[in-house]
Amino acid sequence: MPEAPRKRARHRLAIARGHLESIIKSLEDPHVYCMDVLRQLKAVTAALEGAGDVVLRGHLEAHVVGAQERGDATEIVDELMEALKYR
Repeated sequence: MPEAPRKRARHRLAIARGHLESIIKSLEDPHVYCMDVLRQLKAVTAALEGAGDVVLRGHLEAHVVGAQERGDATEIVDELMEALKYR
């Protein structure tokens, strides 16, 4: 994966980790409000989805764009169909 998308994905995952750590810490408080936990869980989910989008875009830009010229379009399509199972 090219460096730029790797950095962006790493940044989004760091955001997700921060939200997750916040959730874990808040759950130590017996008075934590459920809605606050749900909001934080949504933030983690969004950050993870954003990281997935960055990785997929990086893959498309780095490997898929030139597949036809390289002669491996069929393999790339198969690979993309597999990748989309994780989305």
